[in-house]
Amino acid sequence: MEYLYAIILFAISSSVTPGPNNIMIMTSGVNFGVKKSLPLLSGICIGFAFMLLLVGLGFSRLFEWFPALHMIIKCAGVLYLLYLAWLIARSADIQSTASQGEPLSFLKGALFQWINGKAWVVATGAVAAFTTVGGGVDSQTMLIAITFLLVSYPCVGVWLLFGSLLKNWLGSAASRNRFNLVMASLLVISVLPVLKEILLQLQGQVMAL
Repeated sequence: MEYLYAIILFAISSSVTPGPNNIMIMTSGVNFGVKKSLPLLSGICIGFAFMLLLVGLGFSRLFEWFPALHMIIKCAGVLYLLYLAWLIARSADIQSTASQGEPLSFLKGALFQWINGKAWVVATGAVAAFTTVGGGVDSQTMLIAITFLLVSYPCVGVWLLFGSLLKNWLGSAASRNRFNLVMASLLVISVLPVLKEILLQLQGQVMAL
């Protein structure tokens, strides 16, 4: 039981703390409300659990075989996060913004996990910390993935509810604009450590030539 409690605590702490997923879902709650944002919430939670399962079952070995793939995913992730930040920053009142008339879909929320730096850190960290060689790695990975699936809904859902409550306070287009700019800035800040890592790796490769 202590093993399960440890996984639950890790899942709660990693799911409820700020990150790209929670910033994205809270912004969706502000701009679109809870009901329209539920597909995005499900995409995030189910998509991450599925990603964690694949990582635990050996998908991460692809990076050992093709090291360049990791860099490609990192770069794509940074560009996509910056693109999302730009969309959030330019989205005013949804009543008057046709391009932002609908929230991100279930599929986009699920696929986003594969280029989310925090998601990779949490997934690999969970597999490394809570699986043991010879202890039934596949079944342990399945347990971790299911735990994250069940825990992430309420943990990420809190951010959605918070965003929905803020929607009532941000009644004017100007106040919503300011909120979106703050959320876009936070998303950009969350990208900076990954961007720095990419630049250092590129610098190292250039110096090695």
